[in-house]
Amino acid sequence: MLAIPLSCADPAEAFRALSGQPWSMLLDSAAAHPAHGRYSYIAAEPVRTLESLDGRAHLDGQPVDGDPFAVLAEELARHARPEGPPEGPPKPAPFCGGAVGFIGYEAGLRLERIRSRHANPGGQPEMAFGFYDAVAAFDHAERRAWVIAARPEAEGRARALAARLEGGGASPLGPVPAAPWRSELERDDYLARVERVLEYIRAGDIYQANFTQRFLAERRDGLDSYALYRRLRAISPAPFAAYLDCGPRLRIASASPERFIRLSAAGEVETRPIKGTRPRYADPAADAAAAAELVASVKDRAENLMITDLLRNDLGRVSRVGSVRVPTLYGLESFASVHHLVSVVTARLRPGLGAVDLLRAALPGGSITGAPKIRAMQIIDELEVARRGAYCGSVAWLGFDGAMDSSIVIRTLSVTPDTVFAQAGGGIVADSDPADEHEEMMVKIRAQLRALGEERA
Repeated sequence: MLAIPLSCADPAEAFRALSGQPWSMLLDSAAAHPAHGRYSYIAAEPVRTLESLDGRAHLDGQPVDGDPFAVLAEELARHARPEGPPEGPPKPAPFCGGAVGFIGYEAGLRLERIRSRHANPGGQPEMAFGFYDAVAAFDHAERRAWVIAARPEAEGRARALAARLEGGGASPLGPVPAAPWRSELERDDYLARVERVLEYIRAGDIYQANFTQRFLAERRDGLDSYALYRRLRAISPAPFAAYLDCGPRLRIASASPERFIRLSAAGEVETRPIKGTRPRYADPAADAAAAAELVASVKDRAENLMITDLLRNDLGRVSRVGSVRVPTLYGLESFASVHHLVSVVTARLRPGLGAVDLLRAALPGGSITGAPKIRAMQIIDELEVARRGAYCGSVAWLGFDGAMDSSIVIRTLSVTPDTVFAQAGGGIVADSDPADEHEEMMVKIRAQLRALGEERA
């Protein structure tokens, strides 16, 4: 393994040299944290690409046989180096080469054999990954960075990537023309649909469902989608932020605060579900009061507990018997614009299983579906008015060594050739108040709307 030191320490600034290049990816710990925001990564010029279009796998743009998750696992195995004695010094970062991309919400629906009633008029991919054997890694704790070649044949690509990142002279960021947002649901309609969720809860169909809505804005001529990401990043820095160029049909600008699943090469699993939200305030006393109210909220704690139990069940499907634990329940974590309740669930993967098996067992994430999971997803599809697409899916890296880290795609903008999409919602439980749920949704969506410059039409 070759590791070329870099002098540049800011991954978001270094990425400007690549931001207009198809299949360039930035996994950006924009709110660095020693436990779950230490590293950022840049990947470009994949040796292969994988897309799922309406459930059909495509490699390098050509359709192939096999379910997309199976193709993902096969390609990771094909590019991985054979097991053998370690060579040279320890790895400089957890991810030193593998797949980078996203799995959308509808790909998760297919895993549970739920057919969405919503069309996909833009032909957006349900899954998109590049396979990279040369990546740049940034260690925010040590303030060091490298370009890493995962195997000898990648050394030329690694040196070329290092030269581009160190070259300087990146062109200025382009414009972000302001555009008014249009909500697909007016407030009264949103409240009525939340009330329908509550009727399903009272009837005993479900205990909880995560109901969301979309906002749409025209993509104005000249919009620089990476400049849009930088604006979102400045407004709402987050430990699992990302900018993904998935080709001409989709770019993803995410400021997600939520880890989905982390898997070590040794099979150790962690997931961090978020349920429970309060806005931040500039006044310290008001901010502390909001955090204290969240921690004490019976409703929010119940909502968080239901999703934690759901994820324990999902992980139990592929974990060693007795290994699932909950070391943190109802932990308070504060981000740029909101406070959240975050729990932590850990486990150990069963021998013979890998990262893709873990994703199959857990997608879509419990924090953005509900409980019981399948019935909640059916109700979501009935009451929401459009596909979720990348939103509520997962951005992930999957290493050639078997390790993985991933986020839940929330606080995100999806940029297509014609439209910019933003989406937000919340978990509905028996004692939810529709008006309060609408207010919480608006708190969550605020940063995305502001990033494009105009909050509402």
